[in-house]
Amino acid sequence: MCIFLLFLFPLSYVLFKKLLRSKSKLPPGPTGLPILGNLHQLGKFLHRSLHKLSLEHGPVMLLRLGVVPVVVFSSKEAAKEVLKIHDLETCTRPKMVAAGLLTYNFKDIGFTKYGEDWREMKKLVGLELFSPKKQKSYRYIKEEESDLLVKKLSNHAQTETSVDLGKTLFSFTAGIIFRLAFGHNFHECDFIDMDRVEELVIESETNVGALAFTDFFPTGLGWLIDRISGQHSKMHTGFTKLSNLLQHVINDHLKAEQPEDHLDLVSVMLDMINKPTKSDSFKITSDHLKGVMSDVFLAGVNAGVITMIWAMTELTRHPRVMKKLQEEIRATYTRLHPPAPLLLPRLTMSDIEIQGYNIPKNTMIEINTYAIGRDPKIWTSPEEFIPERFLNTSINYKGQHFELLPFGSGRRSCPGMALGITIIERCLLNLLYFFNWILPKGMTIEDIDMEELGSINIAKKVPLELVPTLHQ
Repeated sequence: MCIFLLFLFPLSYVLFKKLLRSKSKLPPGPTGLPILGNLHQLGKFLHRSLHKLSLEHGPVMLLRLGVVPVVVFSSKEAAKEVLKIHDLETCTRPKMVAAGLLTYNFKDIGFTKYGEDWREMKKLVGLELFSPKKQKSYRYIKEEESDLLVKKLSNHAQTETSVDLGKTLFSFTAGIIFRLAFGHNFHECDFIDMDRVEELVIESETNVGALAFTDFFPTGLGWLIDRISGQHSKMHTGFTKLSNLLQHVINDHLKAEQPEDHLDLVSVMLDMINKPTKSDSFKITSDHLKGVMSDVFLAGVNAGVITMIWAMTELTRHPRVMKKLQEEIRATYTRLHPPAPLLLPRLTMSDIEIQGYNIPKNTMIEINTYAIGRDPKIWTSPEEFIPERFLNTSINYKGQHFELLPFGSGRRSCPGMALGITIIERCLLNLLYFFNWILPKGMTIEDIDMEELGSINIAKKVPLELVPTLHQ
């Protein structure tokens, strides 16, 4: 171990000295320790730690995590420069070990580097899953799952029993996504247990969002620390579970042909793998298939569930808003509790200048939407739940207003935005149109626990349990 440390210190010094050649133009930031850099200043929740540091060091802040330079942007203006003006120079991704593992060596859409492969994969998934034509043909799936949701909640309303909204909404969202993308109705699948699937999603997201020392130190030392700490084992165990589930879905597709008028994404990609044409310049492999399935499985389900749970939590804590929303047949709000408070990290492909600061090539970039959503220069009473703030403004979630970025912006914005919003709006409308909601007996608004949990997507730690009553 000592040999590694002796080797690492001069190496990190040389790398960071190279970064500091233009010191006067680099962003400010907290002083770090030798070798560790600023890693010791990051707490349990990365978005909160970065927000706290940015309040002291500014909205453009330079950190050093091990030997890796990271610039954190926490203002609307800085985010706009990164995501709009310098989108092309910053639209690739850093190679993180957990992401590489869960996406079959970056054969997906979200974490793969910018280039021709990414363009081809985005085009394919956009056509076969997210296009308006596909969404129209799959409308009946959303309607069936909505009917099932209302039926379940009606049973609770008739018996006046509380419901765990997290599990209920996960079942609803996963039911739609599984049928749209994978062609499987999990209610009828013998190899899918929804409780285990929910645990797998949370475990996989935690692994992707966890800091692995391999990402920030030379491979030998980082790998050794991850082995000793157990992080290496956690990542590989989670990957094996996810891989087994995806392989079950693929095997099931191979057993029986899918109807031509309702080919799902898995069927289409399997056909491209098994029957390639000479005109195909881009060759789809089984790793591409599993990488995309992993993306859809992880990003497509939990982010929407988390958004809805936080929305219902805040509505329950603010009865006046709940009543007004029910009267107007409502919408969803993602500023105060963005499901992903940090956008997926970017990597600069050339030297750029942001807000007057020099950002060297190969610098990791983090956009802290959590901090932007709490900026008092943008929002009045930023910590308060006031959905009426959006009534007389043109600000929306589609990526053109940089004070509100739940789906990101630019080339690497979320391709499933339209589908995600449709699912969230449909679900919340059903919850708020058909039912009134009360707290379980003996519980008050002050008893609602707001503690967070997670890494990439930040969920509510304590389940939200409410009692539905039928609205007459």
